[in-house]
Amino acid sequence: MFAFTGILSHGYAQRNGQGGGATPPPPTPPVEKMPPGSRVLNIDSAVTTHSQVTIKGQVVPYDATAGSMPVWDEEGKPVAGVFYTYYERSDITGKDRAARPLVISFNGGPGTPSVWMEIGYTGPRRLNIDDEGYPVQPYGVKENGNSILDVADIVYLDPVNTGFSRAVSASIPTSRFFGVNEDIKYLAQWIATFVSRKNRWASPKFLIGESYGTTRASGLALELQESQWMYLNGVILVSPTILGIERSEFVRASLRVPYYAATAWYHKMMAPDLQKKDLTDVLPEVENFTMNELIPALGKGGFLEEAKKKELAAKMSRYTGLSEKSLLQSNLIIPANYFWKELLRDKGYTVGRLDSRYRGIDAQDAGDTPDYNAEFTAWNHAFTPAMNIYLRDELKYKTDLTYYLFGPVRPWNNQNDHTGENLRKAIAENPFLHLLIQSGYYDGACDYFNAKYSLWQLDPSGKLKDRLSWEGYRSGHMMYLRKPDLVEASESLRKFIKASLPKPGESAKY
Repeated sequence: MFAFTGILSHGYAQRNGQGGGATPPPPTPPVEKMPPGSRVLNIDSAVTTHSQVTIKGQVVPYDATAGSMPVWDEEGKPVAGVFYTYYERSDITGKDRAARPLVISFNGGPGTPSVWMEIGYTGPRRLNIDDEGYPVQPYGVKENGNSILDVADIVYLDPVNTGFSRAVSASIPTSRFFGVNEDIKYLAQWIATFVSRKNRWASPKFLIGESYGTTRASGLALELQESQWMYLNGVILVSPTILGIERSEFVRASLRVPYYAATAWYHKMMAPDLQKKDLTDVLPEVENFTMNELIPALGKGGFLEEAKKKELAAKMSRYTGLSEKSLLQSNLIIPANYFWKELLRDKGYTVGRLDSRYRGIDAQDAGDTPDYNAEFTAWNHAFTPAMNIYLRDELKYKTDLTYYLFGPVRPWNNQNDHTGENLRKAIAENPFLHLLIQSGYYDGACDYFNAKYSLWQLDPSGKLKDRLSWEGYRSGHMMYLRKPDLVEASESLRKFIKASLPKPGESAKY
């Protein structure tokens, strides 16, 4: 029911002991299945297949390993298995292998596996969607000609209770895994084990996380340095959270206004004179208004002059497409749910949360909150069957486990989230470490201007800013689902990876 152009060989399985390295393939490479009928993860196993992908006209052969490796407790006993898929270019040898970058990738939630970026963005296969990211049938995957596998090997990992990753038994306390700092600690240990088993200590290393995965990546940058003595060359944050960086509620709400403006522009709800301009010509005006007018005014709270409040409401109405009356009724602070419901209310639609290009239809036009997230249902529609087909049919990973697209990870301990500061410290401690942030203009969950603000606040000294960069794209939370953005964002990753590698003989020093 689906097609791809890579060459698939017979797979071979390898099983590793807790401290052992990769076992070479046997002469006749059979496919080893997980125990038939089992719904328990084999915590230390792997199946490897061989394939190729054409990237920018170049044929790239690779080995793809799907498997799991243990997480151990303080006494060296396995407490969980973390599922991963590892793509390693197979025509690189010798010194070139040691110099080849390794990208460590994961998504967020918390509670989702790495499926989104693996078959949506950077991996050698991509799910079947149209050029704007909407699902099409038949479900499945195809070749991803924009994969970054030409310049780096990639491992995608799924935290516990996402994908096929599981604790070894129900008696293991979930508090060991489910929290900002707990998550970072055990995954840092797992990454160090993976790097040792795959002989990648010499490789330049990069983390890429999306959404809550940016919280994870920011914390891991420091944890890897300080507890595993592993130093990175780059961290890439796709659609970042606020990274624990403090801001008042009215500042955080105000920073959403440029996102509201971008969404209004997309749906042609802006004031006519602004609508005539291109998006990237309009947004600087809205950003300037937000920082230099709206935030200082809201700082006055209930003592803001009535005339000034009305003046601000008139400007915000031009930018956001909402009525002046509704803005005054909410004291110039626009609740996100209300915006998604209100913007196209008179046209009979809601707009999406994670990607506001998507439109939904509610049972009734009245109310303050959409019935559902229009973009999310579309993404689940496309990703769930594609990943199950891909893992089981192409990568030959056979199991009766349910692939958790959204796993049970609650309660999640959000206390002591200092991941923004952790990232700053990691960059300060490591002169080789660079940061790239990628955002979609139509993302209402992790909006682009809050991401810019986090970048500005990340380093109060201003001494690190030559290694910090931000990019915006004309789509939403998963900007890579829109084909033009996939092409541009993937090329940006290539340039970032290459630019973050030190020159021969260059020292890590200030």
